[in-house]
Amino acid sequence: MFGLSHEATLLLNAFIAIAALIFMITRLRVHPFVALIITSGLLGLISGMPLPKIVKSFQDGFGGVLGFVGIVLGLGTMLGKMMAESGGADQIAQTLVRAFGKQRVHWAMMLGAFLVGIPLFFEIGFVLLIPLVFIVARRSGMPLFKIGMPMLASLSVMHGLVPPHPGPLLAIGVFGADIGKTILYGLIVGLPTVIIAGPMFGAFISKYVDIKPSEELMEQLAREPQTSNLPGFGITLITVLSPVFLMLLKTFVDVALPEGHPMRDLMDFIGNPVVALLAALLLSMYTFGIARGFTRQQVLKFVDQSLAPTAAIVLIIGAGGGFKQMLVNSGVGTAIGSMAVHAQISPLLLAWFVAGVIRVATGSATVATITGAGIVAPLVALIPGTNKELLVLATGAGSLILSHVNDAGFWLVKEYFNMSVGETFKTWTAMETIISVVAIIFIMLLNLVV
Repeated sequence: MFGLSHEATLLLNAFIAIAALIFMITRLRVHPFVALIITSGLLGLISGMPLPKIVKSFQDGFGGVLGFVGIVLGLGTMLGKMMAESGGADQIAQTLVRAFGKQRVHWAMMLGAFLVGIPLFFEIGFVLLIPLVFIVARRSGMPLFKIGMPMLASLSVMHGLVPPHPGPLLAIGVFGADIGKTILYGLIVGLPTVIIAGPMFGAFISKYVDIKPSEELMEQLAREPQTSNLPGFGITLITVLSPVFLMLLKTFVDVALPEGHPMRDLMDFIGNPVVALLAALLLSMYTFGIARGFTRQQVLKFVDQSLAPTAAIVLIIGAGGGFKQMLVNSGVGTAIGSMAVHAQISPLLLAWFVAGVIRVATGSATVATITGAGIVAPLVALIPGTNKELLVLATGAGSLILSHVNDAGFWLVKEYFNMSVGETFKTWTAMETIISVVAIIFIMLLNLVV
């Protein structure tokens, strides 16, 4: 093609495919699931892949991702629904407000969202906690964003950096990283990042952007849980954090015991994200369900209702996996990898940058993480000694940058907080960018130590 080298041609193909994907999602308003399938086919065609291999590559990528993430997504969503209906999230917030007092309640909100955000997706955590933000702001008399920003920052950091969220989980699979270590490093990087982007930035920006939520929304959202018999703070924490505890325990056992030890085999099974989340869900059906006085029928209904909103997410993630596989099979990933090696750029910075570009383009943190990981993965083989867990975090940090009008989260925050587009840019977009930049700085510092 016009005398270009093979690598340059592959890069051009990838650029055309990604540009087509953006154009279809933003301008033509094609559903991301459909757009990803079409773009994957286009990439295969212009890269000269054999026709039967195009469909096969996409199917392999789609199935490979959903074989794991689909199960985790379903279980995590069910757990979140049980927590909402039982008032478990409400219990966490109330306890923190009592412990911290009204003047430091924004720190309580940050911690509460940090804990709630571990097993829950951003959207689910947001919908669970937004009533608390409204209630706490009303009770404490603080500006809404001083309370809201720490909640948004915590959920966003958890969603982008810490498994069992889909983006980091996908990147762990692509890079072959260890899930327990990724959680540990994710928490080490995440906490200071949340403090800067949440309470500190929230206290600053709330002086300049003063917003009032709509009365109808206050009426609708600040409602009480479905039961007066709330779960205790301790039992709520135990239930919500049990999958994280089991995954971390698996990591410690893996470090402490030799390969082939029966205890290690057992913990590898119990600490698997699927098994850990299933155990937490079964526990929640008792602690958040039966023990709260709900009937088995009601528990079944809660769990059933929770899955409908995630159907689109599951399909989009699968299609993102298919697109990533096309990038890999067409050789684009290897081409970018070898070019990056020649450019002598740190793989961590490259992962952050690539994911950031795709995030700005597509608006999806998950698509950015999975595509970015697919492009950067060949580097791991070419540059030995790169920390795979930190690569996952760098990709996740890049995937959060500069959320704007092509991101569903942008509109979610805008509508709930009753803001103009300009105000949403000053608050939400600025916060997401702060998270991304601060996180990569901490990741590079952590890379000097581990």
